Amino acid sequence: MGLFDDDFYSTKVKRRSIRTVSGTRGWRKSRQGTGLSTLQISLISSVLSVFVTVLLIGLMSGFPFSTRGGNGGSFLGSGTGDPYERISQAASKVGPTVVSILSHNEFSNDDPDLAALGSGVIFKKENGKAYIITNAHVISGAGDLEVVTSEGKSKKATVTGQDQMNDLAVLEIDDQGVDTVIPIGDSQKLKQGETVIAIGNPLGLGGTLTSGIVSFTNRMIPVSLNQDGIYDWEQEVIQTDAAINEGNSGGALVDLNGRLIGINTMKISDTGVEGLGFAIPVNEVMKTVDDLMIHGKVVRPYLGVYTLDLDNPYSEISEEQRKELKLPDDLKKGVIVLEAHGPAKEAGFKLNDIITKLDKQPIDSTRELRKYLYDHKKIGDTMEVGFYRDGKLQSVTLKLADKPSEAEIDDGLDADTDK
Repeated sequence: MGLFDDDFYSTKVKRRSIRTVSGTRGWRKSRQGTGLSTLQISLISSVLSVFVTVLLIGLMSGFPFSTRGGNGGSFLGSGTGDPYERISQAASKVGPTVVSILSHNEFSNDDPDLAALGSGVIFKKENGKAYIITNAHVISGAGDLEVVTSEGKSKKATVTGQDQMNDLAVLEIDDQGVDTVIPIGDSQKLKQGETVIAIGNPLGLGGTLTSGIVSFTNRMIPVSLNQDGIYDWEQEVIQTDAAINEGNSGGALVDLNGRLIGINTMKISDTGVEGLGFAIPVNEVMKTVDDLMIHGKVVRPYLGVYTLDLDNPYSEISEEQRKELKLPDDLKKGVIVLEAHGPAKEAGFKLNDIITKLDKQPIDSTRELRKYLYDHKKIGDTMEVGFYRDGKLQSVTLKLADKPSEAEIDDGLDADTDK
């Protein structure tokens, strides 16, 4: 019986095959005596069969037989046959670039035990400074930020820029003692099933390493930016079963070449749920990081409306309110304008206007409004907005501006809920 329950990969030689080899169409001994005997042929066949069997077992086990470049499923330069050794080598390469972040607020009083914990990755050194990528939620509400390197050195950090929409931030520290920055990989080359490593500071246990596989390469996860239970944005993520716990946020997800392919950002934690962790793909990360390094924020087009979804389950519109708004009976979805600023205010938008279309494209929710605005428009573009006012469908064309910072938004509105 062969390796796959047939004789194709069997190391045994059928009697019929032997007869064929030794028959008139088989090898013949030459006059110089260099011919092969039946015994020699059998030995050669057996050796070849063993070689093929070993090769197949190696391929099925995932052991490398040669090195190759690239990111997706790539091997370290040593070409070692031990997959765990590859993980160890990647970890030792990346380890010095991963830091712990302590976020001090008014309640922690600089006590490390009371500070909020997170992780970060050193990705750049320039002009005496080292720059760290982390999650925006790691530093949210922080008064003082402290970075602890893999060698245990504590450094004061300042914020270069942050973006809650993509949950990313860049921190700055002095580069004294910082010798290594993490190589940047290519998340587009990731393959489902590829081995990945998560390194971070879960529960204050700095430098913790976990490993797993890429469970899904480009999952879209709905998120609630202001934590009100309403999904008003979508985040593209890498799904992995590598253990990600509280404190891992902002840490590195790397491939077996020790290249950064994602920033760990969240996990699903619930009864009966296991192995559902997520990281922001590094290609998306670096787009945001470039803006944060240059502008201190992500440059986005700005409409200037503070909104509420018409079908918001936590703030349902009653029949009496529908009558006051003079809504058509068939209008079930749209975006209610609560306040207008910038371009929207200049265009004349008022309280209780209901946006239903952008450039004639149907808009059912705040999430769809954001997606259209940020995916299809840029600063300075014109946009036609269709909306209902007093039961009548109207439209206006306005020019999109640069989204201001939080401090620049009128009346102290939250910049992340103001489009």
